Amino acid sequence: MFQNLSERLETAFKNLKGEARITDLNIANTVKDIRRALIDADVNYKIAKEFTDKIKEKAMGEKVLNAISPGQLMVKIVQDELTELMGGQEAEFNISGNPAVILIAGLQGSGKTTFTGKLANYLKTKKGKSPLVVAADIYRPAAIDQLTVLAGQIGVDIYAERENKDAVAIALNAIKQAKATNKNVVIIDTAGRLAVDEAMMTEVANIKAAVNPAEILFVVDSMTGQDAVNTAKAFNDRLDFSGVVLTKLDGDTRGGAALTIQYTVNKPVKFVSSGEKMETLDVFYPARMAQRILGMGDIASLVEKAQEQYDEEQARKLEKKIRKNQFDFQDFLDQLQQIKKMGNIKDLMGMIPGVGKAIKDIDISDDAFKGIEAIINSMTPFERANPDSINPSRRQRIAKGAGKEMSEVNAFMKQFDQMRQMMKMMNKMPMGRMQGLMGRK
Repeated sequence: MFQNLSERLETAFKNLKGEARITDLNIANTVKDIRRALIDADVNYKIAKEFTDKIKEKAMGEKVLNAISPGQLMVKIVQDELTELMGGQEAEFNISGNPAVILIAGLQGSGKTTFTGKLANYLKTKKGKSPLVVAADIYRPAAIDQLTVLAGQIGVDIYAERENKDAVAIALNAIKQAKATNKNVVIIDTAGRLAVDEAMMTEVANIKAAVNPAEILFVVDSMTGQDAVNTAKAFNDRLDFSGVVLTKLDGDTRGGAALTIQYTVNKPVKFVSSGEKMETLDVFYPARMAQRILGMGDIASLVEKAQEQYDEEQARKLEKKIRKNQFDFQDFLDQLQQIKKMGNIKDLMGMIPGVGKAIKDIDISDDAFKGIEAIINSMTPFERANPDSINPSRRQRIAKGAGKEMSEVNAFMKQFDQMRQMMKMMNKMPMGRMQGLMGRK
């Protein structure tokens, strides 16, 4: 996501490297390169020009402080303007009402049904809600089947009437069902088309009028670039939706939709989604996204994802074992499982400042840990709890059970031993410092 844009902006800032002060000439060259980078990212020319004109005006009006180079100042100005372009602040998500009704709209193939499942999972696991998902796509049986599977995966109820061809009636019946079964959020997945047409718009508008939703979310495929922005405008003119959801941000997207959809329709991006896993849904923070675009990483989001998987009691036990130098393979396996729950490994690493650029050409699969897991799973419970007991004959058996070469097992054992040596060094730290590293307050 935004990889090409990030690289182009970095090149633009290099024009100011080594410059002692801001001048008309170096600012003009940098601004020109920024404008080209935005247009290449599928940002509308008018928006790109207005954006860069603001940057130029601010840069020329600034006095460079002694501690700040022109290049650093320009990065700060661009960061602020990018944040503002994408909405400035995190948008509020309204789930008031009993039940709160959320209407999902968008074109076919934009990821509406998958997002419906992700949103239900988000509200259940992070907001403590009891959602009901509603299959109101009366034209595509596969959509009902897909939503049924997703609901089963995340453990929420689904309402569907396969024989009913009245989407409004289905929505109203679902709300009655939610009230009868104490569901406090109803998420309605509506039908889409391959392109905007009157029949689709009328149907969604009729559902909106009937159910009076707290939120109307327009789901857009970010890979469609400026077309996504144009489609959003058409939907907003008819539905007056409350927010936008950008899906497929892990795909080959240039970023134009994410950057300019808020500016074009004056409605905030509320969620961003990547991948098929139900956990891969994030609240949209304009400032954090601007940081990621500029290669600054996103430590705040990384910490939040870690805290979501953080178990205080488990951390306390782990700290105790480390203190006694008893960290074993089972502990290591448990930590791997927690990391995997946080999301796509490459995306997580990209949130660390400076790492995103370093790994941009490296293929890091979500299956990267499978080899390690296979090795540990081939150990007996005794071997997992007693790493020092694994002699050459045991290693040979473990390698055979994991389907690995002996050299791979030996390499892993060496790495694990090195990690344990680092644990020993941590034992020498004061308790307060140790707790800080473990994430405890």
